[in-house]
Amino acid sequence: MRAAALLGTIILALTSTALAKDMSSRLGVGYSDSFSVSNMPSIAVKYYPNQDLSLSAALGIDTNSTNSTSGNSNFGFGVKLYKTIFPEENMNFYMGAGAGLVSISPTTGGSGSTNSGFELSGFFGAEFFLPGLDSMGINFQAGVGVTSLSSGVRFRTIGEHPLKAGLYFYF
Repeated sequence: MRAAALLGTIILALTSTALAKDMSSRLGVGYSDSFSVSNMPSIAVKYYPNQDLSLSAALGIDTNSTNSTSGNSNFGFGVKLYKTIFPEENMNFYMGAGAGLVSISPTTGGSGSTNSGFELSGFFGAEFFLPGLDSMGINFQAGVGVTSLSSGVRFRTIGEHPLKAGLYFYF
């Protein structure tokens, strides 16, 4: 009975590896909106050097100069490292960490100096691939983060749906 259980476990392990979405040496270009600065979508790239690891970089710029409640300029640059922990046929579950630089200028006509600092995050999530659209990756993730700006420190939980966590087209 133990031999049959061991054989079944080995077959399942080999089968799941065979069906996994292999993203080795693929580069994705898309967007994300992962900065704690509200409403700062970013252009993002993501690269898989091998099946188990991927790296991403995101750049967000908003030079809003109108005199409104959100009339400030924002900047963000961040990088993330992802480790695939459970591959599926059309989905890769991952965990990872990120770091970034952010800057928020005061509103037009407002007083004060630029508020800048850094962000750190730890997260888990998944990248989903629609059957038939193997080059499009849709992400969602959750975790924790800390943002340290010159005005103070902010701790937060992260829950990012696909329109916030990112969408990538892979070449």
